[in-house]
Amino acid sequence: MINYLTLTLTQLDVSLFYFINVKIHNPVLDIVMPIITLAGTQLFWILVCIYLFVFKGEKGRDTSLLIIIALIFGYIITEILKIGFARPRPFTVLDEIRFFIFMGGYSLPSGHSAASFIGCTIIGLKYGYLIPFLLFAFLVGFSRIYIGVHYPFDVLIGAVIGILCSLLVLKYEDKILRLKDKVINKVK
Repeated sequence: MINYLTLTLTQLDVSLFYFINVKIHNPVLDIVMPIITLAGTQLFWILVCIYLFVFKGEKGRDTSLLIIIALIFGYIITEILKIGFARPRPFTVLDEIRFFIFMGGYSLPSGHSAASFIGCTIIGLKYGYLIPFLLFAFLVGFSRIYIGVHYPFDVLIGAVIGILCSLLVLKYEDKILRLKDKVINKVK
C-alpha cells in the first residue's frame, strides 16, 4: 500500500512538473520567472533585512532580526533534508523539459521556497499584508518549477518549512527581542 501511494504521489509530482514546466510556457513567463526566482535567494532576503533595518525604524530592525533567525533555521532544515532525501533535480532525470539555470545539489525541499515563505510570512504578519506577501512567495515557488529546478512537492515542502520556521520564531519573538535588548545594553 505504501509503495503504491509513493508511486502515485511521485507520478502526480512529475505530471504537475511537466504541466508547469512544459505545457504553460510562453515568452513572457520565460523572461519573468527567472527574475522572480531571485527573490528566493538568501542574498535577496538579507538585502530586504538591510533595508528594513536601515529605513524602517525599531520595528524594521526587530523584523529583520526575526527574519534572519528564521532564515538560519530554514537553511539548516532544508540542507539536512536535501542530504537525507537526496532527490535529484528534475533537469537531471527527466527528458524534454525546459530549464533555465544549472543548479547543483539536491531538489527536495526547495530552499528558495523556504526562504521566500519565511520573509513573506514574517513581513506579512508584522506589517499587515499577509495575503499579498504569501502570493508573492507562491510565485517564487512556482518559478522554481517553471525554470526546471524543482518538483511541485519540493516547493510545497519548502513552503511548509518556511511558514513553520516563521511561526516558531514569531512564537518566541518576545524572548528573542528581550535577549537582543540585553545584549545591546551590555555592549553600551
